[in-house]
Amino acid sequence: MWSRELFGTDVYHLITAFVIYSMLGWLVESIYMSFCNRKITNRGFAKGPFCPIYGFGAVLGNLLLTPFKFNPVVLYFVAAVMATTFEYIVGVCMIKFLGELWWDYNEKFLNYKGIICLESTIAWGFYGIGICYFLNDYLYGLIDTWDSAIVTKVVMGILFLVIIDYIFQLAKVFDKDLGEMIKKRVSAIMARWN
Repeated sequence: MWSRELFGTDVYHLITAFVIYSMLGWLVESIYMSFCNRKITNRGFAKGPFCPIYGFGAVLGNLLLTPFKFNPVVLYFVAAVMATTFEYIVGVCMIKFLGELWWDYNEKFLNYKGIICLESTIAWGFYGIGICYFLNDYLYGLIDTWDSAIVTKVVMGILFLVIIDYIFQLAKVFDKDLGEMIKKRVSAIMARWN
């Protein structure tokens, strides 16, 4: 499975990059928001250091933006529009399914319903350039220097913990009783592994 290719890249690199970008995105946004709020701020949905919107955005963005690398101006605008569209879709889905939005751009200049704004759109264009021209190639090169058997186990372990973390957080959002039931089942499974 890990050697299977999607869009010219093997699943091993895609999933490993997804995990790293999700954690880096959480780190950068948490530092930025902690600075803005003047207190430690966890910008993730769950307890752990993971924001999948950054992982999906970076991996999919790189795959979709690579054909535009021939022209940095075109790449910038395509990245800005794609990422803003992605942010808008995620925001609308969050409001519809979770009843809340985890960011608020209402105070930002040229925002739309507090979900997207000009400032973020400008930043997304630069992020697209950074990922396509610098970060992704560096990250894939770094991944290639690591022992793939160890990385696979670490990535699978991280994803397992993230899934458990998200199940608990979603259970809290949707139903407290469901959360208790899931907690008991996960505890029973974990007890069998010990």
